[in-house]
Amino acid sequence: MSIDNRLLRVDRVVGNNIVMASYEPTGVEYVLLGKGLGFAAKNMQELNTSDERIEKRFRLEDREQLMNHPTFFEDMDAPVLEVSDRIIQRIEQTFPERLNDKIYLALPSHIQFTVYRMRHGIEIVNPFLQETQLCFPQEYEVALDALHMIRESFELDIPEDEAGFLTYHIHSAVTHVPVGQLVKMSSLLGKLQQMIEQEHNMTFRQGSMNQVRLMIHLRFALERIVQGSLVDNPLIHHIREQYAAEYALAVRMKDVMEQELKLSVPEDEVCFLAMHLYRLFRTYNKEG
Repeated sequence: MSIDNRLLRVDRVVGNNIVMASYEPTGVEYVLLGKGLGFAAKNMQELNTSDERIEKRFRLEDREQLMNHPTFFEDMDAPVLEVSDRIIQRIEQTFPERLNDKIYLALPSHIQFTVYRMRHGIEIVNPFLQETQLCFPQEYEVALDALHMIRESFELDIPEDEAGFLTYHIHSAVTHVPVGQLVKMSSLLGKLQQMIEQEHNMTFRQGSMNQVRLMIHLRFALERIVQGSLVDNPLIHHIREQYAAEYALAVRMKDVMEQELKLSVPEDEVCFLAMHLYRLFRTYNKEG
């Protein structure tokens, strides 16, 4: 049933952008999202559902959106909600795009669990930190600021590995790509780099230009494959003949990508990868 142009009772101001409210005739509870909505609602008893400041409305019983828990916000510690709100404001300052609404729910849930793990001595290890840092540098910088906020708020010595996980949430909010897909792509990037290193008995120097270029190329290639964006490579036949060894490795990497992504990798992408591998192997001995 639509509740347009009806009054909701403000039950709780969660943060500057989040308000919990209910529709008294039915008792249905809602989470209302909107920039500055919480700040405006602090001295209000009611909100009209037609209020232009309301950008998104969730039923509190919507288990998928509210992390499979009908009392999601009720279980959140107040400092978690406060620091989450500050971090989201930091993200909005850096990225002008409209954020995915799920960040308002996913971020505090993630921070709550991080604090729980640290207080109970559960180690936080991110095996994909290096790939994440190289592929999403701008998001990673914001994540480092967010990590600093969380450390200060809870007086916990949280490792930098956590910044990698926060980067996923930030990038997901900006691009609307699910966090789970970003984790899978980071794992795949690590496997592909390992294949290259084993093939040529080489080890990338952390943060080297060769490694950065490789990660960026692979990242955008994977994004195109997942999104189904086609690229045209007019040099396919030339590449197969002139860069036979690099092409053979690119084909093996394609097989791994298809197995992991459950998607077909276009031949154009394979040949672009072969070209990149050729340049990589030529410059590696100079840079390391």
